[in-house]
Amino acid sequence: MQPSQEQCARGLEKVRQQLQEEVRQVSSQLLEERKRRETHEALARRLQKRVLLLTKERDGMRAILGSYDSELTPAEYSPQLTRRMREAEDMVQKVHAHSSEMEAQLSQALEELGGQKQRADMLEMELKMLKSQSGPADQSFLFSREEVNSLRSKVEELEGARSRLEEDKKMLEMRLERLTLQGDYDPSRTKVLHLRMNPASAARQHQHEEHAQLQEECERLRELVRALERGGPVPAGLEATAALPSSKEVTELRKQVESAELKNQRLKEVFQTKIQEFRKACYALTGYQIDVTAESQYRLTSLYAEHKADCLVFKATGPSGSKMQLLETEFSRTVQELIELHLLRQDSIPAFLSALTLDLFSRQTVA
Repeated sequence: MQPSQEQCARGLEKVRQQLQEEVRQVSSQLLEERKRRETHEALARRLQKRVLLLTKERDGMRAILGSYDSELTPAEYSPQLTRRMREAEDMVQKVHAHSSEMEAQLSQALEELGGQKQRADMLEMELKMLKSQSGPADQSFLFSREEVNSLRSKVEELEGARSRLEEDKKMLEMRLERLTLQGDYDPSRTKVLHLRMNPASAARQHQHEEHAQLQEECERLRELVRALERGGPVPAGLEATAALPSSKEVTELRKQVESAELKNQRLKEVFQTKIQEFRKACYALTGYQIDVTAESQYRLTSLYAEHKADCLVFKATGPSGSKMQLLETEFSRTVQELIELHLLRQDSIPAFLSALTLDLFSRQTVA
């Protein structure tokens, strides 16, 4: 139903365009014919005026010749007069010929003018008929404009739904390819042969048995933990199964663990003390307090720093942290000359730190 209405609307649109084109053509032809008719009418008027002038000249020449003929006698004719009379007669003949030619052109122009008038009338009648025909077509076109708009909106909705379905189709095809690559298959199209001695079935059976054994062992261990938490004697069955030592041996092991933890604590304290001593020694000898801020990053604060925030940050790079890289800080931006000289040109961090120490020391000494 929808395609037939759309075709009808398109047909009406084509008919309306054809009628408009024909109306434009007929209007242009009518304007051209009117211009031609006006041109012929002006030419006919000019020809009529010229014929009247020529007629007056002819009549004047005839009157002049008549007066000459009446006044002069044959004896008084002279060769000059005869020549002038011949010239006048020739002129009169030329005027007659030109007048007849003008009359013929005038009649022809009048005939063409009549034909142009008839053609203009016919064109006006055709134009009226075309306008009367185009009226119902325009009305039907205007009447069906709402239907065309609704059909266009429906077509746009169907196009959107089609594009969405195509995207869903592409996504499903991609999922199907992914599942196919992963080993999935369509049971309706693929036949699967199950072997009697299937390795996968044997593996699953072995996994199931192992899982059952682990569950039993976990349950026995839970009972053993409960017995140990109560502080009572361990059941004979559990002790034999788990091969656990006796309570006396457990007490001795606990004492050994406690003594080992005490030794570890003392070692930590000694180690912490030695670390503090080593840091103080480094600070006193090199003039820099070294702190570990993050993994493989070390912050150096000079003994002669003007502010607490004035520090350098180095990051350990390379295998086993054999190389150090200076990271940019606000304080490092103030010592660019030393960085360019000792780090970039000489590639020596100790020289850079020594030069920086001397620079800061000189500032405090001057101050």
